[in-house]
Amino acid sequence: MGRYLMRRLFQGGAVLVGVTVIAFALLHLAPGGPLAMYTLTTSMGAEDLARISHELGLDQPLPVQYARWATNLVRGDWGRSYRDSRPVLVDIADRLPGTVELMLASLLLAIGIGVAVGILGALRRYSIFDYLATTGAMVSLSIPTFWFGLMMIFVFSVSLGWIPSGDMYSLGKPFSLLDRLHHLVGPVTVLGLVLVAPWSRYTRSGMLEVLYQDYVRTARAKGVPAPRVVVQHALRNALIPLLTLAGVQLPMLFGGALVTETVFSWPGMGRFFVDSLGYRDYPVLMGILIFTAILVILGNLLADLLYAVVDPRIRFG
Repeated sequence: MGRYLMRRLFQGGAVLVGVTVIAFALLHLAPGGPLAMYTLTTSMGAEDLARISHELGLDQPLPVQYARWATNLVRGDWGRSYRDSRPVLVDIADRLPGTVELMLASLLLAIGIGVAVGILGALRRYSIFDYLATTGAMVSLSIPTFWFGLMMIFVFSVSLGWIPSGDMYSLGKPFSLLDRLHHLVGPVTVLGLVLVAPWSRYTRSGMLEVLYQDYVRTARAKGVPAPRVVVQHALRNALIPLLTLAGVQLPMLFGGALVTETVFSWPGMGRFFVDSLGYRDYPVLMGILIFTAILVILGNLLADLLYAVVDPRIRFG
């Protein structure tokens, strides 16, 4: 186990280095730059822009800029925002709770609905319910998240007035848990329902593989209650692809949160990333990308380790 962990951590470190190199190069080679916001908001001359570029280190060759940034990152210095000079880690820490709240609530909704629909679809294969679930999953995968969010706001906020159109809480009112949950309904519904489709399809596929295995037939022949057969014998052995999906869905969750937070004006890391992208705030963009990459690497490692918990036959060499 220890050797396996060391090997996976080394592989994760190599992947992280590759992500930083590619992201750093793409951001700096993209059209525009941090100096563009100065030319749009002020009447600075060429000398002033050259001075600012020198202070930010943007006049140096790209490999030199990357080496300086990577060295500071290893030392624990993630840089400062070009917009407000705040430390990047402080900005991320301020917005991380909102994103975590949205992602966890959406993931719980997706798992709850998706696993239940997948189990019922496998138990009632080729039934009307199964066909409807399959059609709904295909439709869910085809609908763009931003369009779904806009329709949600138009119908349930603007037309019916059932949910708020944005933000985390009602302005001018004291904090209330019910008010916070009320504001969560819109973005969580959009992000959660988009993620239901993969969970339902993976669950259905995994359940169909094990429902007709000999040990499941034996359990039924012994008179084991049907719910116990499904949960303890079938579902547990169908969990391995679901664990893989959980690790893979971390970047999907962040990508969905990026769009959802922007549509619903949710003050989290996704909206912060979009705002920083418009300003070409390189330190903030790199900080969010690195933080997300670390989460994905650790999430996949955790999913691999949970394989042995679900299936004791799995051993790590």
